Amino acid sequence: MNWFFQLEPLSQGFIATLFTYMVTAAGASLVFFFKTMNRKVLDLMMGFAGGVMIAASFWSLLAPGIELAGELGRNAWLTAALGFAAGGGFIIGSDLLLSKSSFIEKRGTAAKRSILLAFAVTVHNIPEGLAVGVAFGCAALGVADSTVLGAMLLAMGIGLQNFPEGTCVAMPLRREGLSRGKSFLIGQASGMVEPVAGVLGVLCALAARDVLPLALTFSAGAMIAVVCSELIPESFRDNKILAALGVLAGFIVMMVLDVALG
Repeated sequence: MNWFFQLEPLSQGFIATLFTYMVTAAGASLVFFFKTMNRKVLDLMMGFAGGVMIAASFWSLLAPGIELAGELGRNAWLTAALGFAAGGGFIIGSDLLLSKSSFIEKRGTAAKRSILLAFAVTVHNIPEGLAVGVAFGCAALGVADSTVLGAMLLAMGIGLQNFPEGTCVAMPLRREGLSRGKSFLIGQASGMVEPVAGVLGVLCALAARDVLPLALTFSAGAMIAVVCSELIPESFRDNKILAALGVLAGFIVMMVLDVALG
């Protein structure tokens, strides 16, 4: 992996978010082999991904954001609170806007439902890509507690979350009667925005150090909101104990990796 550490941050951010997109595509590709997926396995995967993202939100985003705000002479707790609230508000607001578009689902065909579902997932993927890009930008700038390894772990956590996400988009479409090819294309398309957002995140981080505390805490708030609004409710609906074990395992794994190796 030495070759990766020697790359410019822009290339690192692009490759890392390209990886998260490819994991989304891998999850969506299961429609070529199955029409349904074992619900217990899916809930365990989503719970594990949720735990990883919760841990990554703190160690890779929120903590460095608070540290940097202090270094810049700002009110650290206020900056963190505002950024975190803005990120969470972005996801919640997006969900509210999408829920008001539910009339499309009631009227439409499977294609219309597909577009609505893919759009919802795509909106959530934008701050995830930005988070990875900002993390690599912060590592390049030498921001406290920010390392290339930490950014890689963040990308890994988001990738883990993207696998069941791609599956969750593609599988219902397949059950509704769409072809395997169309179900896969829509499922993987939801992750295509992440490399674009990742590059933008790196560019913003390198160009404007002063906004980094807000960018980091915004990304943390957005990721926590995604976990709370999507992963936790969905995974806990049928297999609460299994999903809870997944969350704990994911959090512990990400925490150990970040603290021991970061």
